[in-house]
Amino acid sequence: MSSRSVSLTSTFLLLAAGGAAACDNDDDYQDAGFYCADANGVVVDEDYCDDDNNNSGGSALPFFIWYSSGYRSGYPVGYKLPSGGSKFAYNDKAARQSFGLPSSGRIGNGTVKTSVVGKGGSARSSSKSGGS
Repeated sequence: MSSRSVSLTSTFLLLAAGGAAACDNDDDYQDAGFYCADANGVVVDEDYCDDDNNNSGGSALPFFIWYSSGYRSGYPVGYKLPSGGSKFAYNDKAARQSFGLPSSGRIGNGTVKTSVVGKGGSARSSSKSGGS
């Protein structure tokens, strides 16, 4: 009877481990929202992040593309993005492509890309900008 008990216990453990793996929330593939914002995380018009226009907006602040799985669409210009987001320079072609965004041009505020968190690697805080 002890070998049957060991067999049932190991079968139960395998099933439990498989069930836990199936319920695992793989954060590497969540959706992410993207916004054009200044260095302080305040949403600005997406034209400021359009590197095809070489638009620095006449501002002393550099512009960034901010992203987070916690961002939803609809934040208006002037809105301070919720904490927890990350950013990269709006003209960083490699970062844009790593998230499945166009390598250049305008990215609409509130753009949501499916299954991108983790594709871009770790959070980037590039200070590269086009206005220098």
